[in-house]
Amino acid sequence: ALKITSLNTLTESDVSHNAQIKKKVLVANGDIPHITYFSKAVFPPGELANAHSHSDMTEVFFIESGTGTITVNGDDIPLEAGMCITIEPLDIHELNNTGATDLVVLYFGVET
Repeated sequence: ALKITSLNTLTESDVSHNAQIKKKVLVANGDIPHITYFSKAVFPPGELANAHSHSDMTEVFFIESGTGTITVNGDDIPLEAGMCITIEPLDIHELNNTGATDLVVLYFGVET
């Protein structure tokens, strides 16, 4: 069935890795087969999602605006607007806003 959500009406919640990072979930787990979520997160300057991995999904991050770093299995990759990064299951990853403005990230997970 058709489902429409809007960032304008969604409630903000905390990212599980850091309560200072806020997200809005556009597609929730269970809404679409194999998609674990589709969300938009805002990282204030200096905030990070600590290193972690997932055994059950691939994650895709699209950098909407801002700058930062994503560390994947120990390798630091500079982030800038327009980049898309795919994180495979078990890859250890950490996102960090190293800039002076919000780092805005659209991201989704796919069950593996």
